[in-house]
Amino acid sequence: MQLEEKIWFWALLVIPIILVLFLVLQIWKRHTQNKFANQAILKRLSPNKSVFKSVLKIVVLCLAFASLTIALVNPKIGSKLETVKREGVDIVFAVDVSKSMLAEDIAPNRLDKSKQLVTQIINNLASDRVGIIAYAGKAFPQLPITTDYGSAKMFLQNMNTDMLSSQGTAINEAIELAKTYYDDDQQTNRVLVIISDGEDHSEASANVAEEASEAGIRIFTIGVGSEKGGPIPIKRNGIVLNYKKDRQGETVITRLNEETLKNIATEANGVYINGNNTNNVVEQIRDILNKMDKTEFESKQFAAYESQFQWFLGLGILLLFLDIFFLERKTAWLKKLNLFNENF
Repeated sequence: MQLEEKIWFWALLVIPIILVLFLVLQIWKRHTQNKFANQAILKRLSPNKSVFKSVLKIVVLCLAFASLTIALVNPKIGSKLETVKREGVDIVFAVDVSKSMLAEDIAPNRLDKSKQLVTQIINNLASDRVGIIAYAGKAFPQLPITTDYGSAKMFLQNMNTDMLSSQGTAINEAIELAKTYYDDDQQTNRVLVIISDGEDHSEASANVAEEASEAGIRIFTIGVGSEKGGPIPIKRNGIVLNYKKDRQGETVITRLNEETLKNIATEANGVYINGNNTNNVVEQIRDILNKMDKTEFESKQFAAYESQFQWFLGLGILLLFLDIFFLERKTAWLKKLNLFNENF
């Protein structure tokens, strides 16, 4: 299913406004009527007045408005499932979400810069498949291999340093987890892109990278941060309260460790790229991917989407028509139901 004009969903906010106005009107009417006469006399003067019919009218009106809003959104449904052949590379992005990635030695901070880099790389892909891993002291699967770039960017934006409680930079675990992402039945070219500041890493990373290379995975590393480094801010509501300190009470200065990232890339037949310049990173990754052999793979997707707005438009008009003919007085069938135990 596709929703063509999602912006019209904002129109649904009118419904609670209608309900509030209806409630205010009912309170005002009751208050005014009580000034005129007591309830017993009002029932005699208006024996057929129905609270249920008033509520029913407003419910039908809200449903009509909701139906017309959905018609404006124009939902579409795919009428058939097609198998599409694609050629590409399987790319897994491993993004460092440790606390050191909050350092602002590169604007706006290392983690946000990492997200920008991955987003721009994805925007320049054609038919490659992508997956995402988050890691700090542990590695966590964020998104399996997919061709849905929209979902990939959505999951990417939701990543933060609070995702994983264990701190550190377990690049080796991210590499081990990445091995499980690729489909052994489809011998696609396999790429792992690690985005990190390289700090507080495990010594086993280079050895694991060599093992990944033997499994046919090329690893490219992107370093974010500066060699000069910077403190790690502790914020609340966007305001810096303090900076992270060590056990001696000294402010921690985190620095980009390019040597680690270069060693990992070298062991896995890859390349290290400094991530300070986004355009440079995107161009280098694009050139690398263009030189790689593309493997054909199949993916199923819905095609021939047909608009379904007419059903909701028809329902909305029908409900508006019914609302016009609903009177706020009791009818014979309603008197028989006696929903509110009223005496006639």
